[in-house]
Amino acid sequence: MATVNVVSADNKKVGSVDLSASIFEAPVKPDLLHAEVCRQLAKRRAGTHSTKNRSRVSGGNSKPWRQKGTGRARQGTTRAPQWAGGGVVFGPVPRSYEHSLPKKVRRAALRGALSLRNREGAITVVDDLTLPEFKTRRVAEILGALSLAEAGVLIVIDQANETLEGSARNLQNVAVLRVAGLNVYDVLRHPKLLFTRAAVAALDERLGADRPRGTAATEEAAT
Repeated sequence: MATVNVVSADNKKVGSVDLSASIFEAPVKPDLLHAEVCRQLAKRRAGTHSTKNRSRVSGGNSKPWRQKGTGRARQGTTRAPQWAGGGVVFGPVPRSYEHSLPKKVRRAALRGALSLRNREGAITVVDDLTLPEFKTRRVAEILGALSLAEAGVLIVIDQANETLEGSARNLQNVAVLRVAGLNVYDVLRHPKLLFTRAAVAALDERLGADRPRGTAATEEAAT
């Protein structure tokens, strides 16, 4: 079990916290990370692409010329695929690209992503990130004090914090997620992670141990 320092918003040590070995020291399996990222990106696809086949394009109600005697190949309609403006053969149609992965695979992938960031020394734990008002500049100052201003940062909080989430929204390469929505894609695309002390405890409740088979427990799907 790893122990990391807990710092204040101005980067002064105020304590320490133990990171669960089952979450932050789990095996890192690239195949699981790849599978989960592909699942997340596939779920985000709109799937609204569409083409018209020969039955949906307009026109072509009569033969362009008679069947025999012209010396040309027989044609039934100008809306056939070989004609300009005709229908498309086997074109894309609206569909969902979403596919599923077993919950244990998704949890193992998230543990692996967090363990990877822990091995890189990219995890910082702050005591609290409560803001009295909406102020983007204040969030930028906190990240600067924590030496995180130059890197992409994922801020993880335990529950809704409207002032923090709204204040960080306009900062480039900075995202704020609640523990319930923490996912592999966002962990991997941000080189630095900033947890609050409460978020570490909440994450341990979510990922600390696999629930026994048959337990009715649902987790918020990551997008």
